[in-house]
This record gives sequence, structure tokens and C-alpha cells, in this order.
Amino acid sequence: MRPLLFAANWKMHLGPDEARAYLKTFLSSYKADDRRDVWFFPPAVSLEAVARLVQGHARLLAGVQNVHWEPKGAFTGAISAPLAAAAGARAALIGHSERRHVFGETDADTERKVTAVLEAKLHPVLCVGETLAERESGKTLDVVMRQLSAALGNRQEAVLQQVTIAYEPVWAIGTGKNATPRDAADVHREIRGWLAARGAKASRILYGGSVNLKNAAELLAERELDGVLVGGASLDPETWAALVRTAAG
Repeated sequence: MRPLLFAANWKMHLGPDEARAYLKTFLSSYKADDRRDVWFFPPAVSLEAVARLVQGHARLLAGVQNVHWEPKGAFTGAISAPLAAAAGARAALIGHSERRHVFGETDADTERKVTAVLEAKLHPVLCVGETLAERESGKTLDVVMRQLSAALGNRQEAVLQQVTIAYEPVWAIGTGKNATPRDAADVHREIRGWLAARGAKASRILYGGSVNLKNAAELLAERELDGVLVGGASLDPETWAALVRTAAG
């Protein structure tokens, strides 16, 4: 059994002082458990604060929400994977739906970012998922497989084993709607098959999209789901701690 992974994406919330207060509250009730990992993806300005506070706590780590594919250069406002690592990041989100659909990030961009993150010795969390229009036209798997192939298709088995996949249907991000557990499991099964066909049989696959205290346990009851990528419901430390405890049983 793969340990469940609970990933908290704070998006553009919680500055350094708020992050410190959050972690103080969360850590007061956190108990390490080999059956689950908890990863935090704070905004860049809070990354170092979060990394310092989770350091030394088993099964916890800090990650960065986005990176540029170049290791350094004249890219004002961007953050390289080596810089994120220097600030304490051990993982990186790549291709989040908001990066793709708000900022225009392409499949080619995600491929370059996966390479950069791996070269910086960070753990890539590659996000894939379809829009509502694509879902309604029956193109969910076409979109997901295209995104997987673009970012990972030419990589060796040993590299694929290092990548976590997050399936996040775009229509469920921040809308209060989420795929049913069976819907999510069906897509996860196809992703797992794609990975297994390339020798990666141990990769974890997360579900993201309006996950909360009410639906997390039901989603994770599906064996195909290895964890969740959570936005809004991760912003309150007590709610997040309860979600991790409840969902993990």
C-alpha cells in the first residue's frame, strides 16, 4: 500500500507571519503516521518560513507552487527550481489548472518544468485535467493522456517513478463541484495504466477539485486514489488537520 498523500495548495494566501501561526496550530495536534504524508505548497514569500517549521517533522515537507524552467536568468518575477530548493522546497507543483488556463501555460512548458524540477532534485507533482467543455464532449481521457504524454512521454522508468500525478478536473477547481468518487477512480485507473505500461507501477495519483471535510473520506475510500490536492479547505489549520485525520481513518 502506498502511503496516502495530503497536499495543501495555499495559492495566493497566507504570508510569512500567517504561515508561522498556521503551522504552530497545525503542529500542536499533528501526529506522524507512516500511512500518510502531508505536503504544504505555500506562496513563494512564505516558502522558507514553512520549510523551516516542518523541518524535522516526519512525513511533512514544503513545496513550491510554480517554477520557471530556466535555472537562472533575466526573468523578473519568476522563481527557478534551484532557488526554490535553496529556500527549503522539496517538491514542486507543475501545470496546475490555474497555471494552464489563467496564465496560458502550455504542454511544452510543463515538459520543460518537469525537467527543471528533476534536475534540481525536487519531487514533481504534475497536474492534469479537463475543462467542463472537454468533459461534456467526451474528451476527458484524450486531454489527460495528451498532457501526460507531453510532460512525461519520453522519460525513463526510473524518472517516472519519481513523479506524482494530480488529476484535477478544471470544472471542479474552486466551484464546490467535484467528480464523484467513481468518476475520479475511473480516470485514476487510466492514468495508472499509462504509467504502468511505461514501468512506473508505484507512482502516487492524487485527486484535486473542491475536496473538503465532507467528501474527502468518501473519495479516498476508492482504492485508485492515493491522496488529495486541496485548495480552500487547507487554508484553516484546524480544518486541514481534521481533514487529514478523518480522510485517513
